[in-house]
Amino acid sequence: MNILVSGAGIAGLASARELGRQGHDVTVVESGRDLRLAGTPIDIRGSAIQAAADMGLLPAILERRIRMSEFTQFVDSAGEPVAWLPIAEMGDSDDDIEILREDLMCILADDLPATATVRFEDCIESLTDTTDGVDVHFRSGRTGRYDLVLGADGQHSAVRRMVFGPDGEHLRHLGVYAALADIPDDEDSDGPNRLHNVPGRMAGIFRYQGKTVAVFQFLSEPIEYDYRDLAAQKRILADVFSGCVSWRIPELLDAALADPGFYFTAASQIRLQSWHRGRVVLVGDAGYCPAFLSGRGTSLALKGARVLAEELARSEGDHRVAFSAYDRRLRPDVTHAQNTVESGRARILPDTWDAIAARDAELRARVNTA
Repeated sequence: MNILVSGAGIAGLASARELGRQGHDVTVVESGRDLRLAGTPIDIRGSAIQAAADMGLLPAILERRIRMSEFTQFVDSAGEPVAWLPIAEMGDSDDDIEILREDLMCILADDLPATATVRFEDCIESLTDTTDGVDVHFRSGRTGRYDLVLGADGQHSAVRRMVFGPDGEHLRHLGVYAALADIPDDEDSDGPNRLHNVPGRMAGIFRYQGKTVAVFQFLSEPIEYDYRDLAAQKRILADVFSGCVSWRIPELLDAALADPGFYFTAASQIRLQSWHRGRVVLVGDAGYCPAFLSGRGTSLALKGARVLAEELARSEGDHRVAFSAYDRRLRPDVTHAQNTVESGRARILPDTWDAIAARDAELRARVNTA
C-alpha cells in the first residue's frame, strides 16, 4: 500500500519503520525543518518494553539507557533538602527504561527502511477520504493519493481536526502547564535534581548527561495562546512566576526567557471514542495523548505503532478490520495511562503552603520507614 504519515515524531517514525519493513511505500511529512530532538529524558514502560523488543529496538535502546540522579530533592527557599522523591516511584517498576528523547528519535530515524522517506517543511493542507483512497493536498502545493493516512502529528494534530472535528470536542485540559529551558552554564552539572514549590507552582532543575534543564509547572485554568508563538508563551511563564523570588526561581526564569529552544505545553488529554475514520487513523498523542503527567506518552506511541502494523499485516491490508482491532487492543493501555495523572499532579503541585508541608512530611516519613 501507499501510506502517508503526518508527523515525524516518535509515533510517526515508529509507524513508518514498522509499515515500511512490511513492504509498504511510506511517506512521512513533517512541517519542521528537521527532527525535533530536544526534550527531557523519556520513559518506556510496561508492555511497551515488549513492543520495543518485538520491533527489534530494545538492544539499541538499552545501549543508550540512562539513569537520572537516584533521588529528586524537594528543596526549601534556601535550597536545603526538605524531602526526597525517588525517580523510580514515578514509573511502573524497576524495569522501566529511561532514554534521551534525542537518542530514541535517532534510533528510529537511522533504522528507517528504503521504503520509507521523510519530507521536511511540508504538511497536509487538506484531505478527502474516498472509498478508493485519500486525496491529499499539501502546503507545498503537491498533491497525492494514498491508500491510508496516519495522523501522528501530536497533541495539536491537524489531521485530527480535519477528520474528527475541533479540538474542543476531544481535548480535556488537566489544569497544569509546563515549560522547559536549557541552562547552558550550570556550575554544578553533576548535582541532584531539585524541585522547589510555592503554592500551585513548581520550578526545578533536572540534570542528565552533563546537561542542565530548568523545569516549570503551574496550575491554571485553560489559557488561550498560539502554541507556535514562542514570545507569547514566554510572557505567560513570566507573568505566572512574577514576584517569585524564592530559591533560584528568578535565575531559572531568566534562563527560560533567554532560551531560543524554550518549550511550553499544556497538560491535556485527547479522548476519542474511535481513533479511525474511513482510511484515516491516529497514532500516538494525536489520538490518545495521556498528558505529560502520566509519563506514558512515549510508551503508547511505540506500542500503538507496533499494534497498528501487526493488525494491518494480520488483516492482509483490510484497513477496516485492522483499525478496529488496533483500537480494541490498545484501548486498555490508553485508559490506564489517562487515569494515572491525578496523583502525580497532587504530588508535584500542592496548591497551598499547608499542602506543601504535608507532602514533604509524608515523603520524609516514607524514607524513614523504608
